[in-house]
Amino acid sequence: MDKRTIAVKGVGTASSKPDFVILSLRVSETNVDYQNAVNGANERVLALEKVVVDIGFDKTDLKTRSFNVETEYDNVEEGNRYKRVFAGYRCVYDLKLSFDMNAERLSETLIAISKSASGAEVDVRFTVKNPEAVKAELLKSAAKNAREKAEILAEASGVTLGELLAINYDWTEVVFASETRYCRSECVKYDMAMPEFTPDDIESSDSATFVWEIK
Repeated sequence: MDKRTIAVKGVGTASSKPDFVILSLRVSETNVDYQNAVNGANERVLALEKVVVDIGFDKTDLKTRSFNVETEYDNVEEGNRYKRVFAGYRCVYDLKLSFDMNAERLSETLIAISKSASGAEVDVRFTVKNPEAVKAELLKSAAKNAREKAEILAEASGVTLGELLAINYDWTEVVFASETRYCRSECVKYDMAMPEFTPDDIESSDSATFVWEIK
């Protein structure tokens, strides 16, 4: 006889205070000459590296996420139609600079980058330094939640839980990021004082399905 079973989805939740900042930096240069586009982008990256070192970071703290060169075209009107005209090569570096959460350090860094010759586009994200620790807590919470649900269902159904037969987990990546965003209007300069603020807590969840034998 096949075993009777009960499958329960356990959901784990956690609230974490952001303790780490990740700056995503994009540096680009466009030129009709391929080599000039690459050289120009490299010069911008060097300017960014210099300012990062000048404010106390190590050169290796600035990580390159990606590098690519793409062709750009303009749509030019010609009579009653438009045609694509080659506009140049665009060389793009995507970089990352991360450090422990500190409002003064963040302000200093943004001001320094804005004053550099890099022309870098900046996105600020507030996260946690040790996501694996939070991930472990989520899974423990999910297991506890599933067990509690299964016991309630078993009791209500007049059966008892037996052996745990299976755990199904899809290994979906959990993103740990605060919903707080640092945005700057074009009319506001980075070298203006940054207001005091505390990033919102990071609310995260994860789940797994547990299968028990019931008797």
